[in-house]
Amino acid sequence: MINDLWYKNAVVYCLNLSTFMDADGDGVGDFKGLMRRLDYLHGLGITAIWLMPFQPSPGRDHGYDVSDYYNVDPRYGTLGDFVEFTHAAKSRGIRVIIDLVVNHTSDQHPWFQEARRDPKSRHRDWYVWSDRKPANAGTGMVFPGVQKTTWTHDKLAKAYYFHRFYEFQPDLNTSHPEVHAEILKIMGFWIELGVAGFRMDAVPFIISGKGPEVDRPVEHFDMLRSFREFVQWRQGDAVLLAEANILPQDDLKYFGDDGDRMHMCFNFQVNQTLFYALASADTRPLAKALNATEPRPATAQWGLFLRNHDELDLGRLTEKQRRTVFAAFGPDPCMQLYDRGIRRRLAPMLDGDRRRMELAYSLLFTLPGTPVLRYGDEIGMGDDLSLPERECARTPMQWSTEPNGGFTKAKTPEVPVISGGPYGFERINAAIQRRNPESLLNWMERIIRMRKECPEIGWGRFAVIDAGDPGVLALRYDWRNNAVLVVHNLKDKPCEVALDPGPTGGSPRLTNLLSEDHADVGEDGRACLVLEAYGYRWFRVGGLDYILRRSDL
Repeated sequence: MINDLWYKNAVVYCLNLSTFMDADGDGVGDFKGLMRRLDYLHGLGITAIWLMPFQPSPGRDHGYDVSDYYNVDPRYGTLGDFVEFTHAAKSRGIRVIIDLVVNHTSDQHPWFQEARRDPKSRHRDWYVWSDRKPANAGTGMVFPGVQKTTWTHDKLAKAYYFHRFYEFQPDLNTSHPEVHAEILKIMGFWIELGVAGFRMDAVPFIISGKGPEVDRPVEHFDMLRSFREFVQWRQGDAVLLAEANILPQDDLKYFGDDGDRMHMCFNFQVNQTLFYALASADTRPLAKALNATEPRPATAQWGLFLRNHDELDLGRLTEKQRRTVFAAFGPDPCMQLYDRGIRRRLAPMLDGDRRRMELAYSLLFTLPGTPVLRYGDEIGMGDDLSLPERECARTPMQWSTEPNGGFTKAKTPEVPVISGGPYGFERINAAIQRRNPESLLNWMERIIRMRKECPEIGWGRFAVIDAGDPGVLALRYDWRNNAVLVVHNLKDKPCEVALDPGPTGGSPRLTNLLSEDHADVGEDGRACLVLEAYGYRWFRVGGLDYILRRSDL
């Protein structure tokens, strides 16, 4: 059971293949370059790699406009290179998850080109058409600041086609039986080549009804069950990780009441309230979000993240909360996107403050769910705000002080490496940090190791403990008669709290897992903790001798 549910205690690392490591010197990352860095990732302690799209694509949306689902973009290598990579990752105990982008295709995909040319083509009904521009064409845009419509007229087809995203990404008619069968075929193809699961892009749109007469789309959740049944039939421990920015009351619709739909979903509600907590030192909305998203099937899991390849979406916050986060982390309009998100990496958002960065990552690794790291975050990479939209946070990995940060031998990489200033590759790179025992990289390696030694966080049930201070978040996890207590001070000043850690198994000791700063529980059943500004503590509940005596840890 535990092996099948490996994702419950995994550490996931998300990367752009094109900006990670270039082996052939053409200025674009590739699979051979990634293979060279697998030992680095293994040493860091990650257990799964999430690859962003690498299939052939015109590249107008960072590969999210796929033109061939059954191949590798030649810039990144070949199918053979991909298989060699998955085998090399597996030999190091690292699973590979890939993006599955099937809500839409590129407008250059042969299916769409054939559908445009011939109304009698079998692929015509694979897309969503209308003879007239629908009345609701000006609503429902994913990128309202960039898109003007969700229906675009095609001169060759002499009809309008539906696109929830950009006009060069026509939506597939995902409820069509042939399209559904094709999605399963795509999954089976990549599982056969060594994939351990899929991060499914835009899941709410995939399962929504589509058409010119659809004003209020209805979700077809049985589609998720069929995806789950298929991948587990092909590979028993394969996982589906859903990108679904939904409200807590809809969580079980995606997991399934019996856990028979998505294995994992990203917890956007916790992500957004976490940044509000970091901005305001008020943990109450975060605690509320944690409790609201707690109910889920035993086999289901949340994917937790601080930053990812998209902007930091703040759409679920109140207007006042959103303005607080903007003021703290993205005060300049050039740092914002669509007036609802921030397009920066974490380190510059936190002004490069090591204390605040450690606090944020300590929270990432101790909140309920599976942590997902973004490449470069382990060394505190910055962003390039001169690049458009989300491109600013998708710059090449900074490996060393060599030209272009050791990313490529090419004189001019396709995406410029950050150079100069506090976040330039000359100052921030993996090589320097590997040699410094006190670096963020080495701290991250230690915290990942400790997270993997605390399966209670991934597997257990949690409870928010009242710390008597809204600036302090305390969580207790229980699993198999073992308990972990984590406490975080989100304030910029020290504080003292007295809290009831709950049952201690007969021992009054709270054993600190990260230092020798242990704590005892008094006769009144409370532990007094003094926390420095942005301080954090990870405790095992019950004392070291008590823990070592247990045979079920």
